[in-house]
Amino acid sequence: MHNATFTTPDLTTFCRLDELGLLATGQRLEPGRAVLTCRVVEDDRWCHRCGCEGTPRGSVVRRLAHEPFGWRPTTLLVTVRRYRCTECGHVWRQDTSLAAEPRATLSRRAMAWALAAIVCQHLTVARVAEGLGVAWNTANDAVLAEGYRVLINDPARFEGVTAIGVDEHVWRHTRHGDKYVTVIIDLTPIQDGTGPARLLDMVPGRSKAVFKTWLADRDPAWRETVQVVAMDGFTGFKTAATEELPDATTVMDPFHVVRLAGDALDKCRRRVQHELHGHRGRAGDPLYRARRTLHTGADLGPYPRILDTGCDYAAGRSVAV
Repeated sequence: MHNATFTTPDLTTFCRLDELGLLATGQRLEPGRAVLTCRVVEDDRWCHRCGCEGTPRGSVVRRLAHEPFGWRPTTLLVTVRRYRCTECGHVWRQDTSLAAEPRATLSRRAMAWALAAIVCQHLTVARVAEGLGVAWNTANDAVLAEGYRVLINDPARFEGVTAIGVDEHVWRHTRHGDKYVTVIIDLTPIQDGTGPARLLDMVPGRSKAVFKTWLADRDPAWRETVQVVAMDGFTGFKTAATEELPDATTVMDPFHVVRLAGDALDKCRRRVQHELHGHRGRAGDPLYRARRTLHTGADLGPYPRILDTGCDYAAGRSVAV
């Protein structure tokens, strides 16, 4: 602490405006908000059409929601100069694309903060909107757009994938619209023992065509690296994987193997029950009382030996049996 070096307070650096190409010129602290005035650092006085030098023609103020500090919503009032070319008459404004997307109401730092708050801190969209001082729809649209840009549209997220899993998920519990989505995950970290599974994509609908189209949209070189495709018992997924990934091994994941084994055991128990007693199981019947015990091994784990009968992945090392 005695060796620490202190410098003059720098609002631009503290609020990370330098990353946006902005320079803070003033501040106003309100009871529920902080307002920072700033200007664009880059002059941008050369014509975008003919390259001649332009002359200043006034300025406009662009309002942007910025990342909060101390959970106090922060607003940026960015002064943007207007120029007019002395040769061709073209009029333009200073480039603020480093600070925010065109016509966006959130700065790039605000969008990154909102995405991290939801993905890493598990905050709700309402809490993020409150922290930014914007409407719920504004925060939600910004998070979706930033998520697509950083996560979904990132080609690097498909690198090193050798084992994938596919299953359907019910995300809508109403009658309006398709209630199913097809979920594709990267099981390579589980197979290698390096970490948890990783979500690759979620596609509306569940059918052979949905999964087949998703696979067809991937790069051919990537499809050649996929060695294993784990899924449930849906034949549509298996057919799509066989057609698009002919060299990959299609297997059933352990969860559905255990479930199928449990269903078969229940059918056998009900059949024996009916043959012995001539009716369905009742509270006092031994087979009915033992229905849960039959699903439990000596170590209190469900089907302790069921995974020993499958292929090499059944040992629990990887993704499926």
